[in-house]
Amino acid sequence: MLWIKLKRVIRSGFFGFWRNGFVSLSSILVMLVTLFVIGTTIFSGAILKSTLAEIRDKVDINVYFVTTANENDILAMKSNLEKLPEVMPPVTYVSKEEALAAFKLRHQNDQFTLQSLDELGQNPLGATLNIKAKDPSQYESIAQFLDGQNAADGSSIIEKVNYYQNKDAIDRLTHIINSANRLAMLLTIFLIIISILITFNTLRLVIYMSRDEIAVMRLVGASAGYIRGPFFIAGAIYGFISAIIALILFYPITIWLGSTTADFFVGFNIFHYYTANFGQIFLIIVGSGIAIGSISSYLAVRKYLKV
Repeated sequence: MLWIKLKRVIRSGFFGFWRNGFVSLSSILVMLVTLFVIGTTIFSGAILKSTLAEIRDKVDINVYFVTTANENDILAMKSNLEKLPEVMPPVTYVSKEEALAAFKLRHQNDQFTLQSLDELGQNPLGATLNIKAKDPSQYESIAQFLDGQNAADGSSIIEKVNYYQNKDAIDRLTHIINSANRLAMLLTIFLIIISILITFNTLRLVIYMSRDEIAVMRLVGASAGYIRGPFFIAGAIYGFISAIIALILFYPITIWLGSTTADFFVGFNIFHYYTANFGQIFLIIVGSGIAIGSISSYLAVRKYLKV
């Protein structure tokens, strides 16, 4: 008996979808806009995430050691740093010799500087460690950890940690990243709510056109669930078809925008992102379409037709 009722509800949902062809097309177009907003939000979030990750990658701190620092002490400190949960391994070690070679290469056209360096008769540069944190807000705790680091004999081998010179820039970057994440979340929620309201009101029109049919079904004793069922199925069909159309349209659009986004957003190609994450995007778009369509239909019947 239950299976028979279910088949009738599904059949009625498909019949209602085809019978109200023009209204169904209007509902699909409205939901297509809704799903485009959701899809655009996904792509915008990916672009924001990629851009922020690129900015984070440019931020680091350097530890400069005194020229008399023992290499074993420096490597021991490097090992301790890589064990910190805040540090993104590996910590890059640059020896005194490598620092001197890099300095000479940067000033290869500055003969006065190179001549002055030769006159010293020794390497004036110390070794360095380059450290990247997993999050910009964690650089302060790393710098505090470094303040307590000494050589095996207890002497201080650190000449300077440039975090304190870059602190304002790092704090400003952390604030920008946090603000951007909050803004993206609020904007996403706002757009989705607006899209759902538009879809809801469109589907309410579809149900209003069937008010006489619903009244007859109530008079003959049909249950609330049996009356809502066909509209629930029809709403799911609207959502599914809209989602498939949206996914098809995203393909040429992302191809067209791919090279532009790659140039403008530091190598992020939106078409490559779409193809690489198609399975996840498919589930989100199709799932959202079916959920929005069916739930909006369910609520519209309940609230406006007093079933």
